[in-house]
Amino acid sequence: MKQRHVAPYGSWKSPVTTQLIANETIGLGRIVLDGTDTYWAEIRPSEEGREVIVKRSSDGRNVDVTPDQFGVRSAVHEYGARGYTVAGGVMYFSNFDDRRLYRHQPGGEPVPITPEGDLRYAAMLVDQTRNRIICVREDHTTGDREAVNTIVGIDIDGLKEVKVLDSGNDFYASPRLSPDGSALAWLAWNHPDMPWDGTTLWVAKFNDEGMLRAPTFVAGGVPQAIAQPEWSPDGALYFVSDTSNWWNLYRWREGEVEPVLLMEADFAKTYWWVGMSAFGFESATSIVCSYGRHGVWRLGRLDLESGRLDPLEIPYSSMGHGDLKVAAGRVVVEAGSPVRPMSVLELNLASNELTVLQLSTTANIPREFLSLPEPIEYPTGNGATAHAFYYPPTNSDYVAPPGEKPPLLVTCHGGPTGAATMDLDLCTQYWTSRGIAVLDVNYGGSTGYGRDYRERLMGEWGVVDVDDSTKGALFLTARGDVDENRLMISGGSAGGFTALAAMTFRDVFKAGASHFGVSDLEALLEDIHKFDTHSLLALVGPYPLYRKKYVERSPINFAEKLSCPVIFFQGLDDTIVPADQSKAMFEVLRDKGVATAYLTFEGEQHGFQKSETIRRVLEAELYFYSRVFGFETDDQIPPVHIENM
Repeated sequence: MKQRHVAPYGSWKSPVTTQLIANETIGLGRIVLDGTDTYWAEIRPSEEGREVIVKRSSDGRNVDVTPDQFGVRSAVHEYGARGYTVAGGVMYFSNFDDRRLYRHQPGGEPVPITPEGDLRYAAMLVDQTRNRIICVREDHTTGDREAVNTIVGIDIDGLKEVKVLDSGNDFYASPRLSPDGSALAWLAWNHPDMPWDGTTLWVAKFNDEGMLRAPTFVAGGVPQAIAQPEWSPDGALYFVSDTSNWWNLYRWREGEVEPVLLMEADFAKTYWWVGMSAFGFESATSIVCSYGRHGVWRLGRLDLESGRLDPLEIPYSSMGHGDLKVAAGRVVVEAGSPVRPMSVLELNLASNELTVLQLSTTANIPREFLSLPEPIEYPTGNGATAHAFYYPPTNSDYVAPPGEKPPLLVTCHGGPTGAATMDLDLCTQYWTSRGIAVLDVNYGGSTGYGRDYRERLMGEWGVVDVDDSTKGALFLTARGDVDENRLMISGGSAGGFTALAAMTFRDVFKAGASHFGVSDLEALLEDIHKFDTHSLLALVGPYPLYRKKYVERSPINFAEKLSCPVIFFQGLDDTIVPADQSKAMFEVLRDKGVATAYLTFEGEQHGFQKSETIRRVLEAELYFYSRVFGFETDDQIPPVHIENM
């Protein structure tokens, strides 16, 4: 039997290094199929977060399509969107540096087809009949006025005036051409709704000039969120709606909407970025789809004649954020599992052969060092049930001294309508392999548990999420899994707000971290960008009518209640949660005498993408906790200046 070292939790030597996480891990997604060719996007921290389009060649090699001086990324809605498409081997993409749309033919240099200026493009499709790109455009050349979103037609050669095909709504997404090219379907929504609150689905025919005739309303509106319109090969329009509480499949045919498949599972995720896709047509009578319930996702094949959904058995339980594309005989999807990293996979639908096209990491961590998630449910506020994944400390080389219980790090996802999933996340394993337990919380408001669960957060942001995160930690202490005196909480963006609020308004956590988190809800209203302009109306309440709520739930206003150490991480180019939020909270804690640290990063936006930033943030957070709780780490970490310690 293997001899294990006895060492305190937190001090274990781990093979999951920041070098592996930052330099041997990439982001994947944005899958596009063009005939028999497959394309996807890779976000590479080693190239300062540059997004590169990769093509799977016929000989099985992965080849970069994007030239070195370009980065493919759309800033529509600030959070990003599907920023490219491919047709007949020609790629059309949004370049992040200048926001312009480019045409890139194989062997040639990219050619801009849109003018200079802050005009952003997303969700492109090629209208072959009219030799143009149809896409969502976001116009930021409006001066002091709010950016204007429209659906436009852009000549492929860039020689003609851009045609505005539909306007007047605050937001647009998912333009889809009918199989014969005669009609367009799209989604739209308006302030104050977010796309998971209420969207509308429209269809219109083209006239001889390529403009849209009077649009026809198909479905949607509060309280119904529509996602992913998709035409079948025989011309029927399919879409996903949560009118039954779950995001299920529906069909619009001959002017009537009818359910296609009703079940307690979601066939979509929240529309944080434009261009998501969770189902597609293998044929006119067969759909391949991804669907999830309680954090577990599956692939299935739906027979439209019988209405039968058969699982496609693959060893993966997490799907990417709407990255599934289907063609005759094959499906390409981004997926992962507790022991397999997120990957681009191709499934042969005839043979059921699964091919891995690209892994998100080249790190090969032995399984005996991997912590496997335990889905847990526990009671929380108002008699509700909350959900989370618990990862116990796991390292085959170490065991803790008798009687010692591990520290617990509670992690809060962003959104706040995002979701924790069960794919292999090396950042989670970074903690667990060093002897620190992790609880990844899907608090009320999270996606994947139906609309009712998502709406638990309505008007209760800063209450429900805080209760669910706190109750999860207390559930594990009562069960005897973790040390009640070493409870930590960490989150980014909206998750950072939850972490700060939990440390401020609950006396449970002993330390924590805020990654570009919100500390002042009123200040956020002043700096907020268009997409999120009215998000707080649903999450907190109309302002100024509910100003008292904004004040009472902002940690910055009650810093005297926060007495545990906190470390802050902030990108200085963040346009979603400006650096002033983190800086103000840090200064209050510093002046109060609480142990605190504040690390800023030039060139980083909302979410860290550079390898050196990713490494420094992970190491600094571990260093901070080691100083707070007095354990020695095996890692050689550059010191962090901690005020008041």
